[in-house]
Amino acid sequence: MFVDFLAFQEATLLMAAVLIGYVGVLAAFAMRRNDAAGLRSALRGAAVPIGGLGAIATSLAIWAEMAWPLPGAYNILFTDIYLLFGVTLLVLAVSFASYSKLQYAGLFALVSGGLAIAYGWSGYQLGMTKDPFETFLLYGAFGLAGILSFPASVAVDHYLSHPESTVFAAPLAIAHRRPSLAGATRAVQPVVPGGASAVPEAPNATPRIFRVPLYINAAFVVFLVAVALAAVAALFYLDSTLPAHLAHPP
Repeated sequence: MFVDFLAFQEATLLMAAVLIGYVGVLAAFAMRRNDAAGLRSALRGAAVPIGGLGAIATSLAIWAEMAWPLPGAYNILFTDIYLLFGVTLLVLAVSFASYSKLQYAGLFALVSGGLAIAYGWSGYQLGMTKDPFETFLLYGAFGLAGILSFPASVAVDHYLSHPESTVFAAPLAIAHRRPSLAGATRAVQPVVPGGASAVPEAPNATPRIFRVPLYINAAFVVFLVAVALAAVAALFYLDSTLPAHLAHPP
């Protein structure tokens, strides 16, 4: 028996976009605060819900690939990419939970995102579904988010590979003052044996501040914008599908 779960698929897309976007925001703020522990905690905490969605999506996609009863290649259009979506979430969840390098999951998402755009464009050219353009927008938004996840994952790996969290640290600028006549006078005074030294001791270390480079901030902002667009596309598509799905159940 086959049950049409297209609306549920769209709901999982929306939930995944919201979860990944939230984790991305937490990661960006943790890096700006130079909080490596907070960044690892955010990634570890997201592993369970993202992994759960990945397991559900992967299971449904495998079943639909084999059981889809409708004519045409709609099972290929809908479930090929949905299967890659589920596996990508599983890979990402395992990487979060095991503190593995995220760039490999990002690379997987990059390739999957490119395939999603290709499938969506082909479906639009062939006029598949009742809303081919909206379908292309949905596939394109998630595909773009997958592609842009790779530079974001490389940035996180680059930051976490330095446990001391000084990878983006820069020397603190020290303002120069005009020479003081009083200071010059004290400098030429004889030093009394056993008294306090007239010359202040140099600091042991140069003060440093933490500033995330502009290209890192730009990578995260563009990625988060793409994820937000994917969430909006999934919500729009779900809103157009859900009424007909509930009014005419299989």
